[in-house]
Amino acid sequence: MEFKHKPVLLNECIEGLAIKPDGIYVDGTLGGAGHSHEILKRLDPQKGKLIGIDRDEEALRAAKGKLEAYSNVTYIHGNHDDIKEILKQLKIDKVDGILLDLGVSSYQLDEKNRGFSYLGSNDLDMRMDQNQRLTAKEVINNYKEEHLASIIYEYGEERFSRNIAKNICIARAKKKIETTDELVKIIEKSIPRQNPKDGHPAKRTFQAIRIEVNNEIKPLEQMIADAIDVLKEQGRLCVITFHSLEDRAVKQAMNRAKGMCTCPKELPYCVCGAKNLGTVITKKPIVASEEEQKENARSKSAKLKIFKKR
Repeated sequence: MEFKHKPVLLNECIEGLAIKPDGIYVDGTLGGAGHSHEILKRLDPQKGKLIGIDRDEEALRAAKGKLEAYSNVTYIHGNHDDIKEILKQLKIDKVDGILLDLGVSSYQLDEKNRGFSYLGSNDLDMRMDQNQRLTAKEVINNYKEEHLASIIYEYGEERFSRNIAKNICIARAKKKIETTDELVKIIEKSIPRQNPKDGHPAKRTFQAIRIEVNNEIKPLEQMIADAIDVLKEQGRLCVITFHSLEDRAVKQAMNRAKGMCTCPKELPYCVCGAKNLGTVITKKPIVASEEEQKENARSKSAKLKIFKKR
């Protein structure tokens, strides 16, 4: 299957990175290479360099095909959470810009047997990195009811999380839950009739399970801090988020990096070690235009934040 992925907020990201022809840039979520292709067009072939990171090997293969005309790309099968270690292995101290397009790609949603989509009947997988052991099937069939309910509530912001978790446990006691459509039927049975504007009833639960399988939220604040740490002076970090949990984690990390004190108000002086490393140059997150939202449904929930190092 061809790796199709329309880059979200493309022009806004390219402008936000303020690309230098001789700079070193990191695309921490290489995916279909839509953003990377535009970055490379602005780099000097001899002096500029792009590092493309993705934990999905299929994405890396597709990106190599799309970017085959460029020799100044280093491809890394890895996780953007490990950006400091990856750059250390490449013997690179600092970079000029980093782009992170978080969440699941259009290809991953469409590809059969990946299990990201609640449409159709596919294997309960949801792994971005096919080499990791934990799958959605293991989460659904082995996690305790209380743990499942907590994940679905916290990561999916699903108010019927307890009922969904209870019905999952009842169903799996009779037969192992193997496919996405089996899970969807359980979720639909667990939720009262909804307003069609709320979207598919399984949307929030599938998001929650995917986040748990790929550990998308817990390392995010530290990863943003690490990304800012490896930026050169005046370097830029562009981060696109797609739901409130990601957005909140990125906002908190960037606020800390710009020197905002996080100490309790009752303390007479700061003990958190707040240090101003730069500024968030997007006072409000950048969102997609009406035109882009019509052309690309994925862009409707996208928010772009940009940090500039001092």
